[in-house]
Amino acid sequence: MKKSILDWIALILVIVGAVNWGLVGIGSLMKSNLNVVNILLGSIPSLENIVYILVGLAGLYTIYYLVKD
Repeated sequence: MKKSILDWIALILVIVGAVNWGLVGIGSLMKSNLNVVNILLGSIPSLENIVYILVGLAGLYTIYYLVKD
C-alpha cells in the first residue's frame, strides 16, 4: 500500500513523540529536564501545546492507518 504525505507526516510526528517521551522518562530518572519540545518551544507555550496536540492527533491517525483496508 502506498503511503500518502499525511501518512508520512503522522509517522514522523509519532516517532518524534515517542522519542520525546523516552527522553522525558530518562530525564526523570536522572532528575533533569530532557523534554525536547519544552526545551525548544518552552518560551512559546501556545506553540508547544500545538506540537503536543499534533503528536496526539498523529497517534490517533496512526491507529486508523493500522486498521484501514
